[in-house]
Amino acid sequence: MGSILRKDFLGRGWKFPFQFDAASGGIALSEYEQNIKECMNIILGTRPGERQMLPEFGCGVHKHMFAPSTRATAAMIARQVERALARWEPRIEVTNVDAWPDVVGQIKVNVEYNIRATLSEQELALLLTSGG
Repeated sequence: MGSILRKDFLGRGWKFPFQFDAASGGIALSEYEQNIKECMNIILGTRPGERQMLPEFGCGVHKHMFAPSTRATAAMIARQVERALARWEPRIEVTNVDAWPDVVGQIKVNVEYNIRATLSEQELALLLTSGG
């Protein structure tokens, strides 16, 4: 009899962005690795102070919105991304965060991480638009 890997412990939650499940008419859910990735996007997309009951939640990348698109700005964003994920997403271990400016004024961010429970290596890519 084959071994079935159960992933229930990785979590389930409402799909982000929020949507309805066309088949059931209920709220669409995400689970396992996809749920972790969506939670990471929520953390990185939330400004500290935005959640009234949890004012420290989020990541401070928004304060760089109008900063010049330089290597120094990219380095600050990378540190903030790494700190926010380390604090707010206990299911992962961030192994590397790279951020660099591109020629059109955006900051590209690549997050490499391991899911602690499965030791599965994953990546999350972000594109942040800089106003500077």
